[in-house]
Amino acid sequence: MSSETRAAPGAPSGSEATEAGNIFVSNYPPFSCWTGERLAEARAALDRPPKPGAKLGVYAHIPFCRKRCHFCYFKVYTDKNSLEIKGYLDGLLRELELYAGKPFVGGRRPDFVYFGGGTPSYLGSDQLLYLTDGMKRLLPWDAAEEVAFECEPGTLTEHKLKIIRELGVTRLSLGVEHFDDHVLEINGRAHRSKEIGRAYGYARELDFPQINIDLIAGMVEETEERWQDAVEKAVALAPDSVTIYQMEIPFNTTIYQRMKADGKLTAPVADWPTKRRWVAEAFARFEAAGYTVASAYTVVKNPKRTRFCYRDYLWTGADLIGGGVASFGHIGGTHLQNLASFEAYAEALQRGELPLWRALTPTPEERFIREWILQLKLGRVRATYFRDKFGVDPRERFAAELEDLRDRGFAKVEGDEIGLSREGLLQVDRLLHGFFLPQHRNIRYT
Repeated sequence: MSSETRAAPGAPSGSEATEAGNIFVSNYPPFSCWTGERLAEARAALDRPPKPGAKLGVYAHIPFCRKRCHFCYFKVYTDKNSLEIKGYLDGLLRELELYAGKPFVGGRRPDFVYFGGGTPSYLGSDQLLYLTDGMKRLLPWDAAEEVAFECEPGTLTEHKLKIIRELGVTRLSLGVEHFDDHVLEINGRAHRSKEIGRAYGYARELDFPQINIDLIAGMVEETEERWQDAVEKAVALAPDSVTIYQMEIPFNTTIYQRMKADGKLTAPVADWPTKRRWVAEAFARFEAAGYTVASAYTVVKNPKRTRFCYRDYLWTGADLIGGGVASFGHIGGTHLQNLASFEAYAEALQRGELPLWRALTPTPEERFIREWILQLKLGRVRATYFRDKFGVDPRERFAAELEDLRDRGFAKVEGDEIGLSREGLLQVDRLLHGFFLPQHRNIRYT
């Protein structure tokens, strides 16, 4: 059986067609294991002082969009008026105020801040200033190493970008996804190609320290020619970094709802071998242009200058205050998620309560596995990091799994370093399930 079709140990089985479900691994144990019965653990963690030297991040979820993309699986709203948005921002600030008063925070200042969505740039300039002025009073980020901000190109004007730059944003992430207007339209994106060039030009003139653009391989009605053209246009822009995702179809997407209505199991997008090949071709093209592959999804122009603190600190166990509806946090070793309903989120805050929904405190073994699988996405890790931090050598703990990956050409172990081949890196999320504990395999991820 070839390496293209053989399933990873413990990985979801099935064809290489794109079917509904989550492939992308963003945390461990799976979210479906988190429960409301474990919320006492989160509250107890908030009442303890932080571990010395622990990094602290703040994530602010802005769940508003002009349109809902057909592949989107995040909590977003397209029907909220200005009064409702103002109420949400007030709630978000109230939530952060509650966090700021907890012993877990204890006067700490964020090391990194991330505005995600939804579409943070959907907010008007006055709304952005209102939110961020309030946040800075509660959790000042003047010493933050990174302030990242997600944008949809069609929501940006030169004036709004100036405001965003003045807020202290150091990493501007443009949700380009594609440059072809037909592909953008058929996948439900709100912006078009002309808006990409205009927004990127404005951003470059304002000298943001880092501009990242997102692309997605394998969107609905993608073709060889369209994908190659998208890659060439991305190279021509010369952004500081590019993030390339392979299209998946989680259950809470419009595409899945259409599949379900039509009785189809296979999504109307490229299969996994094709998506992996398209990303491999993109990586090669960027490397030819002087970029470096920095993870399973990322190329960077200058590895010494370009970092992604939000990713790197979370993957090494940093604390994270997750503010906003359905947001995720990590408090002193305990994972937690907010209520996923707009109304329930607001009602909890009106009662003066943190809007928590579910939580989980991983065991020491699960914490080790979490960092191991997340850091493998970087393509190479050092065994001494895990031995020093967790007292576990992954070369011994996962000897059988690593041997299997070596035999299939996906991984190699050279002294202290465990690395993935390019072929392994391109399908790392699929392979990571092989390192899950038995009780976490073949269950719903979310």
